[in-house]
Amino acid sequence: QVQLVESGGGLVQAGGSLRLSCAASGRTFSSYAMGWFRQAPGKEREFVGAIDWSGTNTYYADSVKGRFTISIDNAKNTVYLQMNSLKPEDTAVYSCAANLRGGSLKWYGSYDYWGQGTQVTVSS
Repeated sequence: QVQLVESGGGLVQAGGSLRLSCAASGRTFSSYAMGWFRQAPGKEREFVGAIDWSGTNTYYADSVKGRFTISIDNAKNTVYLQMNSLKPEDTAVYSCAANLRGGSLKWYGSYDYWGQGTQVTVSS
């Protein structure tokens, strides 16, 4: 079992920054990768980015590339999503997820455990 708890969401003006955290506990040593997804009202869940547990490789959706950065602190079992130059279209509930078995990191079905999500609202 892996437990994930996100924090750091909130309200920010366009152009601003937020940093989301995802604290993992449980069998984190067996995690393959960690991902961030978001879902806006009336829209499907969308891949944001992912990082392998070693922190060596990162992957981003085109919509956030160059603005968002994923990092990992293995000592704290925490994954971060630094979001800069935020836009109103980034408004969504952001969730982190743990992938234990590989596969496409851009597909939500590849993830085994999910956090409860944290709301990010970007005002124009």
